[in-house]
Amino acid sequence: IITTIACDHHLHTPMYFFLLNLSLLDLGCISTTVPKAMANSLWDTRDISYAGCASQVFLVLFLFGAEYSVLTIMSYDRYVAICKPLHYGTLLGSRACVHMAAAAWGSGFLNALLHTANTFSLPLCHDNALDQFFCEIPQILKLSCSHSYLREAGVLGFSLLAGFGCFVFIVVSYVQIFRAVLRIPSEQGRHKAFSTCIPHLVVVSLFISSGMVDYLKPPSISSASLDLLLAVLYAVVPPAVNPLIYSMRNQQLKDAV
Repeated sequence: IITTIACDHHLHTPMYFFLLNLSLLDLGCISTTVPKAMANSLWDTRDISYAGCASQVFLVLFLFGAEYSVLTIMSYDRYVAICKPLHYGTLLGSRACVHMAAAAWGSGFLNALLHTANTFSLPLCHDNALDQFFCEIPQILKLSCSHSYLREAGVLGFSLLAGFGCFVFIVVSYVQIFRAVLRIPSEQGRHKAFSTCIPHLVVVSLFISSGMVDYLKPPSISSASLDLLLAVLYAVVPPAVNPLIYSMRNQQLKDAV
């Protein structure tokens, strides 16, 4: 996807510019967690250095935060394209697209920096074993013996609520899109629009719901198998299926390939 969009000038449009950003983030998300877990499995070890753990936390938060912002922007892009087509060139000019992409990457970076610094400033006095296949904040907070972990939990809750606000924006955008699509006289056109939009909405819903449950659930209902399932649902499934959804269902991209 990255190579095709970069090389084919017919795909140098706002939608494919954001898809290029999403593909880069998907690649980074998968590369941050899965290769280390695979290496540990192959060498029959569970070790990760303190610096490696901090780097993994930072990159997971940075890449997934930026990806979620890009998905929000992409829902706005589709809303403008379908509901306000005459304003598309004005609202989503090249300068506006670059600014929105920069804001997505920048907000992910600042969010990750805040949480990583906050989390790794906590004193850890329990054992140093994380019950997960990668380093994530809820598992690290379990190792803290200080009540100061409540500070990071509060900041985390605020970030997740902000993420929920983005999710509401995405849902509202798609509701407007679906209303416009239902007015399309052609049944084939309606089917094509629904088959494109619904998988996007399902993946975004899975991403935000599993992430929020994983980070906000009380420790009393925590278990190793539940934590693993939720982590896979938000950290592995979306970046793995996004390329399939956005390429296999896109005729223009397939023609360019």
